[in-house]
Amino acid sequence: MTKTMLVGIDGSAPGTRAAEFAASIAGAQKANLLVVYVIPWSPFTFNTPEENESRHRRREEEIELARSKMLAPLLDSLAGAGCKVEGLVRHGRPAEIINYVAGEKGAVQIFIGRTGDSGLKDLLFGSVAGNLVQTASVPVTIIP
Repeated sequence: MTKTMLVGIDGSAPGTRAAEFAASIAGAQKANLLVVYVIPWSPFTFNTPEENESRHRRREEEIELARSKMLAPLLDSLAGAGCKVEGLVRHGRPAEIINYVAGEKGAVQIFIGRTGDSGLKDLLFGSVAGNLVQTASVPVTIIP
């Protein structure tokens, strides 16, 4: 059975470096690589039925835009890494979704870039990388 490794990207330079590093490791180990981009989204907003209908349409547009502008170019650049590379876009809380997808797809390793943000938001809520280190069910490699 072929192993699957997962890399979470966010459009940052560290995210791209994490994807490149993950592809090199997956290629060396003859593993598959799943590249996951999570569009931050919270279901905890209060909308009218009309707003909910337009919100669903906006979510679908966001997913398609993320696939074409962010995921597709990165997947193309990783094509020569010697491993099968696939991409996935989801909405939600990034650390939760990445960990969930890792379990769903049977990933044996998660890679993620560290953006270096150390603002008040990260102090209060934690970073995606920090949350993954604490909650992931598989090893997490953080790339600076």
